[in-house]
Amino acid sequence: MKGVLLDRALVPLATVRRSTPRRQGPDAVVDAVAATLRELDVLARSAARTVRHAGVVVPGIVDEPAGRALRAVNLGWRDVPLAAVLTRRTGLPVILGHDVRAAGTAEALVGAARGAREVLCVAVGTGVAAAVICDGRPLTGAGLAGELGHLVVAPDGDPCACGGRGCLETVASAAAVEAAYAARAGRAPAGAAEVAARVAGGDPVARAVWERAADGLATALAAATTLLGTELVVLGGGLAESGELLLAPVREGLARRLTFQRVPRVVRAELGEAAGRVGAGIAAWRAADGVPLAPVPLGRGPVGVASR
Repeated sequence: MKGVLLDRALVPLATVRRSTPRRQGPDAVVDAVAATLRELDVLARSAARTVRHAGVVVPGIVDEPAGRALRAVNLGWRDVPLAAVLTRRTGLPVILGHDVRAAGTAEALVGAARGAREVLCVAVGTGVAAAVICDGRPLTGAGLAGELGHLVVAPDGDPCACGGRGCLETVASAAAVEAAYAARAGRAPAGAAEVAARVAGGDPVARAVWERAADGLATALAAATTLLGTELVVLGGGLAESGELLLAPVREGLARRLTFQRVPRVVRAELGEAAGRVGAGIAAWRAADGVPLAPVPLGRGPVGVASR
């Protein structure tokens, strides 16, 4: 998990990183998030700042208005009133959000999607999820929108953690790329980054795995584009760190699949791993007092906390 102290102009004043103790159970994860917020509050006070609000963004299904983490398979959460719990434990006002929707908001306001109104911001990492922006507004679907990773792209394919088969996450996530390479090459790679490096180096096994992932991603994006009229796709997450190695085949595969539809531009996220934290900070500032997000002169005024 990552946290940052942000001023009104979204300038980072301090950052914190902690491992997520998910193997110790869901309660331990909540404890760690609360400890991170308290640490950021201490850092603010030591700099003569006052925390106005805290934004916490998490994966899974999130009911943002209610402040509840409804389900996060990787963290073991089910219907946790997380905002209220963290407010009680830290004494800070906390607003809860979804990590990928927060990242999409950040990219739309200050990143790669500035000026676009129909956007898919896709995080391709351990899992795959999307922030959907329609008519310039994020689509939440009562916390259920954006589950791009669970569109089926390989019918009768590998089983998915969601209970389905052949979901995009079983083909194009970093975990899926690593597993597919290990199965074909007979050795586990040191992460998806090694697979990408081997693709660039001409490894035929790595290339076959990579092409399958890019093809699956293009299939899912074509379906989403047809439904939503997307004009811009922003790819982020660990796999997108490979740049054109991923973007180029996804771009080509998407164009092949679309006929009458508008073919969206496909670009790399600008904010990188900071997107979720910036999005959490934006939510915190909006919840605090609606301060405009445009840069303002810096001073020793109040700050917002973002934790992810």
